[in-house]
Amino acid sequence: MTTTDSKTDSVNPLFKLGSYLRKGKVGSEGQQIFLKGGRRADVFYRNRWAFDKMVRSTHGVNCTGSCSWKVYVKDGVITWESQAVDYPTTGPDMPDYEPRGCPRGASFSWYTYSPTRIRYPYVRGVLVDMYREAKKRHGDPVLAWREIVETPEKRQAYISQRGKGGLIRVQYSEAIEIAAAAHIYTIRNYGPDRIHGFTVIPAMSQVSYGAGTRFLQMIGGVALSFYDWYADLPPSSPQTFGDQTDVPESGDWYNSSYLMMWGSNIPVTRTPDSHFMVEARYRGTKVVVVSPDFADSTKFADEWARINPGTDGALAFAMGHVILKEFHVDRKTPYFLDYMRKYTDAPFLVELDDRGDGTYTPGKFLTAAGAASFDPELADTANATHRLLTIQADGRIVDPGGTVADRWGEEGMGKWNLRQDGVAPVISIADVEGATDTTGTAEVLFPRFDLAPTGTGETGPVGAGVISRGVPTIEVGGRKFTTVFDVMLAHYGVNREELNLPGEWPVDYHDPVMGTPAWQEELTGVPANQAIRIGREFAQNADDSKGRSQIIMGAGVNHYFHADSIYRTFLALTSMCGTQGVNGGGWAHYVGQEKLRPSTGWGLYAFATDWQRPPRQMITTGFYYLTTDQWRYDNTRADRLSSPLANRGSVGDKLTSDTLIESMKRGWMPAYPQFNRNPLVLSQEAEDKGITVQEHIAGQLNSGELEFACEDPDAPENWPRILLNWRTNLMGSSAKGTEFFLRHMLGVDSDATAQELGPDERPASIRWHDKAPEGKLDLMLTTDFRNTSTTLVSDIVLPAATWYEKHDLSTTDMHPFIHSFNAAINPPWETRSDWEVFHDLAKEFSKHAGKWLGTQTDVIAAPIAHDTADELSMPGGIVPDLERAGYVPGRTMAKLIPVERDYTQVYEKWTHMGPLVEKLGTGTHGTPFNVSRQVQEMKLINGTGMTQSAGERPLLNSAVKAIEMILHLSGVSNGEVAAEGFRNQGARVGTDMMDLIAGQEGTRINWDQVKERPMEVITSPEWSADKRNGRRYTAFSINLEYDKPWHTLSGRMHYYLDHDWFIDYGEQLPIFRPPLDKIHINGEMGPGETSTGRDGEPEVSVRYLTPHNKWSIHSQYYDNLHLLTISRGGQVIWMSDRDAAKIGVKDNDWIEAYNRNGVVSARAIVSHRIPEGTVFMNHAQERTTGTPINERTGKRGGTHNSLTRIMIKPIHVAGGYGQLTYGFNYIGPTGNNRDEVTRIRRRSQEVQY
Repeated sequence: MTTTDSKTDSVNPLFKLGSYLRKGKVGSEGQQIFLKGGRRADVFYRNRWAFDKMVRSTHGVNCTGSCSWKVYVKDGVITWESQAVDYPTTGPDMPDYEPRGCPRGASFSWYTYSPTRIRYPYVRGVLVDMYREAKKRHGDPVLAWREIVETPEKRQAYISQRGKGGLIRVQYSEAIEIAAAAHIYTIRNYGPDRIHGFTVIPAMSQVSYGAGTRFLQMIGGVALSFYDWYADLPPSSPQTFGDQTDVPESGDWYNSSYLMMWGSNIPVTRTPDSHFMVEARYRGTKVVVVSPDFADSTKFADEWARINPGTDGALAFAMGHVILKEFHVDRKTPYFLDYMRKYTDAPFLVELDDRGDGTYTPGKFLTAAGAASFDPELADTANATHRLLTIQADGRIVDPGGTVADRWGEEGMGKWNLRQDGVAPVISIADVEGATDTTGTAEVLFPRFDLAPTGTGETGPVGAGVISRGVPTIEVGGRKFTTVFDVMLAHYGVNREELNLPGEWPVDYHDPVMGTPAWQEELTGVPANQAIRIGREFAQNADDSKGRSQIIMGAGVNHYFHADSIYRTFLALTSMCGTQGVNGGGWAHYVGQEKLRPSTGWGLYAFATDWQRPPRQMITTGFYYLTTDQWRYDNTRADRLSSPLANRGSVGDKLTSDTLIESMKRGWMPAYPQFNRNPLVLSQEAEDKGITVQEHIAGQLNSGELEFACEDPDAPENWPRILLNWRTNLMGSSAKGTEFFLRHMLGVDSDATAQELGPDERPASIRWHDKAPEGKLDLMLTTDFRNTSTTLVSDIVLPAATWYEKHDLSTTDMHPFIHSFNAAINPPWETRSDWEVFHDLAKEFSKHAGKWLGTQTDVIAAPIAHDTADELSMPGGIVPDLERAGYVPGRTMAKLIPVERDYTQVYEKWTHMGPLVEKLGTGTHGTPFNVSRQVQEMKLINGTGMTQSAGERPLLNSAVKAIEMILHLSGVSNGEVAAEGFRNQGARVGTDMMDLIAGQEGTRINWDQVKERPMEVITSPEWSADKRNGRRYTAFSINLEYDKPWHTLSGRMHYYLDHDWFIDYGEQLPIFRPPLDKIHINGEMGPGETSTGRDGEPEVSVRYLTPHNKWSIHSQYYDNLHLLTISRGGQVIWMSDRDAAKIGVKDNDWIEAYNRNGVVSARAIVSHRIPEGTVFMNHAQERTTGTPINERTGKRGGTHNSLTRIMIKPIHVAGGYGQLTYGFNYIGPTGNNRDEVTRIRRRSQEVQY
């Protein structure tokens, strides 16, 4: 016997049994078994992940992530995706950006072949049958459409079927033909301003957005905003900075040494970037979270301030009290005071208005024009009505330069800067030494809104009161003045005992007087000592690090009605501590907007300003408020929101709806549709009379022969007639007051139970029709790659390509790279990219336009615009009396600008670059660019084609050529363009700024580069940060380091706003305003009430919040099988265990939530992480998945927006002055949604679908 045999014999008999059963060979030690075969499962698995091609693309969902992914394809089928890991490095001392992605993004390829995928074009069956029959008789698509919409029975036949099925598959060409016919008919019969398009977040897929808006602007249609509508726009940013939203990239969080997450749940909503926050903490940065619930972000915090929902402004205000007292008054911290003196409006003089009883209120900024009585030389300077003044220690009132007065006009060339040449402003009147005979003190009254209302029958401002404080003053020309800094200290309750100031002052931090930590504790629930400590630490760190304290803020705060008031208390902290413009410091707001970095070239393409100017751009909140008739149910009176110190005559008996109409008529906000007549007809009438359109329209408005469409939104001639939706899910994601959309805009069943206003409650500015229209839209067209709540109610549904099936660009504020979309596969079935859809629609439109439209002159009512000399149109922010002043275009109303449109040439222009780029140049944020040379280069890059109206022009006949235009004409991707911008900007500022682009003038980022890997942008005047040498982007660093002013009235960051409306509503300064008191403002229920339902069941009233979902990004991914599997798999509402116990609800029970706006049926998630009195229904849970029929109404359950509504805050529509002037997605009323209250009850557990 061999040795081997003896070893084999020694093997344990059990092992031998195993080999017998498995039919395998045992190893020599008896510890291994060798098998043949049985690997077929491995082959299957290997085949599942095999691929023959890998293509880079980007996820274009609007989460601000902009993550690059590798898409794997086998035999023409997408099999899976993985994160790209070839981002440019951030250097050896910083964490890198890769890999970027999240579990939601990793599931995207499921959509390509999912049951929800829209594969073919669909049209509502009733509509297409009528269209085919009418076209057969008339032989013309336009006549066929006209017959349908002008015959009430036929129009009602298809409108009434919206949302009830009945969509049938049609040929793509027929769907496009119907759409083109509808557009032509609408333009001819009503006007181009009755056609609107809604799409969102252009940065996430720039050509897809621009293809549609380019078509709309070619025909005179209206592009609807999104940022304000989502309530993601922080109005505080234009109010404070004169900037829409400029914030640091996420890598700059790592540079912070004190980091606050305030209303922002970074691990959930900014998953690809959250590692920077975690790594900063590992590095030693203290992380503080302010949140009402135990959110995911709280787990990463060193300290959690658990705050009552909506009271964040009180905590920030009290922190400001601590900081101002300890660091600005007691210690006189040089870094903070020097920063405020130079970069904020703190040293500017404000006149005190005498109330006649020995008290005063803060009034208007002192301007050079206002100084005429004591300094005629100052009064004689250019733009004197907008030249704000300061005071020196010697008592001399001086112009520090850099105000908006220097920004416009030749006299200001080279003077618009913050150098303060030859002057030395003091920050407080207490620092004035040379004019002691005219200095003194004054008792100043301030409004407050934190008091408890006493009874439901009150009139006037809710929860308002007056508090008396004192300021040092100087008297000049018989008028009293003080500085913004002095007013700020008084407002915040910071006394300076050595000045013997009059008024009421807190004794210490624990005296519960407005502004103190003890005061905020009563409101917020945050202990006073915690507020003191956080405020002190934030400021001390900022002083020690010279500004590296940062606040990441988000939707948890910004979605409230008073979001701007809350945010201004945050922003005051950042500027009083010298953090803005410093790496690792400042504010960081990441909600709903992605920085469209190549903005100059993109703006030309997207709004067709290469062919005609200006574009029509509309505030979506105002548009939907009027279109969905929510104003008919809104009894919110303006005086319930106003200051107790306001001039009652200015606020009067208006409803908030009246303030919107007034703003539109004044030209502060855009108003499309414009007038109650077709603008093409108005232009023709002016031509027939031999007068200008300005004379004709203004004259008819003044005589009453013509009206604004917004004054009568229910009149058929003023309805919007067509709504295009692409790259968005209006009805499943953003439609605040969804049930009113269904009823009035679309004409279908609705669960809204709100009562229309009675005769004595109605707005004075809007004509009332006894019967509200139901179904204003003639055509609802949606392009999407999946079925959504929006496609269900659309008349035409076109199948769209996904992010893995087209070419496009993506950028974001979170990182500094340009990403590409690439087609891993060709669009399957009959799907088409958005670019192709609008290409085909433009072509079909032009084909029929010759017969019906030809060449006509349109007239655009363009609002008073930001970053233009329009900022000077309303001196002193004093609102003129319209009845006395009349309508004067560009002054007391919108500008009226004629635009010739050759409707036969829409397709030709859409596919070629227009000549206005060379003739008029272009610009961004008021900085002009001459890109004539780059246009000539575009002819070589894209090739050329002949046009009838402009000869040989660069081609834009593919998505890639549109991309090349965007990249080549933008400063962030073309060094020559950036250099041109800095040259022009430097000439105005009076500073050589060319070193910001030194060495990068030759940089060109083109499509061939970005399709291969992410490309980092370069420093450009399109934005406010210096990015050279690997520096992380942080907003306003150029302002600080190159003395470039902010785009505001003073040229500095603002604490104080002296527009009449801000004074009337008590919001000149940062102030705490609580969530809306629905009981006293609207006569509705309040949170915390328990009651009995109609069947005797217990109910509880709760605050209703709609935060972003952990398992979806808006409505995207909510219906994804992978995400449904790892979440609850249907609509849910989170509620506290205490509230659940009040109504007998256990986890996973079915509940019903309802209020005057609608009804929702959902599962309850009962958790102690939710504060009592508040529920969360995660944003954008589609009604397409697992949504039962409501017990209350017998109709299909709603969405999160079935319980919300649109509410207009008057100061959001204040305009015409300084930084408070209109820009698209820059300013406007927000679609806020965090102030609602709902009732919840346990419903039957047997649900019907």
